[in-house]
Amino acid sequence: MAYYRRIREMREDHDLTQKALAEMLGMKQPQYFRYEQGYRDIPTDILIKLADLYGTTTDYLLGRTDNPKTL
Repeated sequence: MAYYRRIREMREDHDLTQKALAEMLGMKQPQYFRYEQGYRDIPTDILIKLADLYGTTTDYLLGRTDNPKTL
């Protein structure tokens, strides 16, 4: 699974809008939209913030594992 699909699923599972999540990450919604659509690569610091927010690992968000649990 491509990472951008997974970050969208995680956002939806947590009942967050793109706008709300973008604000939490300190960016504008169109910028986050580009990450979620796969138009732009996610910077490492944003990836780490998403993993912390969702209580999972960066490996899960990147599709390197299907286990969403943190270690």
